[in-house]
Amino acid sequence: MTSTAAIPGGRDRRIVLWRHGQTPWNLERRFQGSTDIELTPAGVAQARRSARLLAALEPDAIISSDLSRARATATELAAVTGLEALHDPALRETYAGEWQGLTHDEIIERYGEQYAAWKRGEPVRRGGGELETEVADRAAPVVLAHADKLPDGGTLVVVSHGGTIRTTIGRLLGIEPHHWESLGGLSNCCWSVLGEGARGWRLQEHNAGTLPEPVLGDDD
Repeated sequence: MTSTAAIPGGRDRRIVLWRHGQTPWNLERRFQGSTDIELTPAGVAQARRSARLLAALEPDAIISSDLSRARATATELAAVTGLEALHDPALRETYAGEWQGLTHDEIIERYGEQYAAWKRGEPVRRGGGELETEVADRAAPVVLAHADKLPDGGTLVVVSHGGTIRTTIGRLLGIEPHHWESLGGLSNCCWSVLGEGARGWRLQEHNAGTLPEPVLGDDD
């Protein structure tokens, strides 16, 4: 599969994909998907701390999912950089239909075969929702469109969700969808960095930003 972002020569741009802070449903191991769940006070503190670190990268632009947990996270970076965070529903987390609102154990109990097929890398509409490739179809073009507006050497920060970030990274790197699961999940308020090289985008950092913490969320 050829990367959608192979740019001969490259312009030395950088994309930072930043997951939102902690939510109550993360702590309960409850599948959020596109349900609009706000940050916990700890999640706000995570976003504030991480924003100070990411500000040191001197980003040129911030785009965010329009769900409140991502918007609130992006707001912290906007506050310390003076940039406006633009919100786009295409960056929302995967819609997972009947799975949304269920705990991990409830999903295993009610949808065990479907869950197992998803973990094997098969194309599955979890709970009757979106395929992972459909998430990449909507999110990756938005990320690339904003990256194309960057100056040479510029940095774009994308505030989104664990599953959406993973599928977007897979698409931009040209990895076959069956192998997207090999990209581990992101802890709350951690990020991955894609740098532009002569043959397109490459993964420079993954789940960066803190000492190792558990991955709490839909993608664990």
